[in-house]
Amino acid sequence: MKAEIKPRIELENRTKLEEVIPLSTPFVLFLDPSDICNFRCKFCPTGDTQLMKSVNRPSGMIDYELYKKIINDLDAFDQPLKVLRLYKDGEPLLHPRFAEMIRYAKKSGYVDQIDTTTNASLLTPEKNLEIIDAGLDRINISINGLSDNSYREFTRHKVQFDKLVDNIRHFYEHRGNCLVFIKMVGDNLTTKEHARFYEIFGNISDRIFIEHVAPCWPSFEMMDVTPNESVGIYGQEIREVEVCPYIFYSLSINSDGKVSLCFLDWSRKLIIGDLNTQSLKSIWNGKTLLNYRKMHLLRKRKDHPLCGICGQLSHGLPDNIDPFAEILIKRIEG
Repeated sequence: MKAEIKPRIELENRTKLEEVIPLSTPFVLFLDPSDICNFRCKFCPTGDTQLMKSVNRPSGMIDYELYKKIINDLDAFDQPLKVLRLYKDGEPLLHPRFAEMIRYAKKSGYVDQIDTTTNASLLTPEKNLEIIDAGLDRINISINGLSDNSYREFTRHKVQFDKLVDNIRHFYEHRGNCLVFIKMVGDNLTTKEHARFYEIFGNISDRIFIEHVAPCWPSFEMMDVTPNESVGIYGQEIREVEVCPYIFYSLSINSDGKVSLCFLDWSRKLIIGDLNTQSLKSIWNGKTLLNYRKMHLLRKRKDHPLCGICGQLSHGLPDNIDPFAEILIKRIEG
């Protein structure tokens, strides 16, 4: 097997947040090209159309002019963005100008690295070459079955598994400098299915990993999918932190231009700004985000109806800045 068995999270040479907070420039920007998806997976709120209607979540794709405005907003920061993550709630490849989005951000000089996460069902040889040529640095591919039938049962979408594999293989063979990472949730797989996953994808990826189910979507109950309460997403010991580290180094932009506090804000109940009328820097340095940071550093997260039940902070291997909370609140207030 050519691929390295390694989780998607980068643990080597990781910045110690306690040494750099407050950041003048965010490290990561989640930007959703599309908040709709062609799959209706049981573990994901986006796949439940009735649920989306009940919370009045917009369904659409980001306007390309708004996208360019957001990228241009990065010019106001002191340093380039470390990672532009073209993904949040939907399937990014549904956006007809996805490759153009990559190319525009790449040419701007405001972004060091661009990645995306996709179910890969819309990959074709033509689209592969467009995306690679545009300059994508990393593609995270989520596999949701090992046959036509298992895909149909889990995603409620018809997928030709052999064709999916062929298109991923084509991407890998023409990837250039783009890192190909492939993952699958393995809690309900047999030992033989684990082996088959590695056999099929181990030679057409750079990194590969079998993950575990985690209760990461606040206030969303997964259908017929039970979170693993023995280990976290990456097989690590479950350990909860009091202070959310993500809000100190990342922002999440929905396809309508509204900014969420968190990349897990599927219900849009954590809106902290609107890039249709505000700049990215004004939101990053704004009072709304500052107040959320203070809430966490004062160890009041559990009092919040959504942040208080976030499984990402126990199952997702977050950075631990709890021991530095008192120091950091003085620093951000000063």
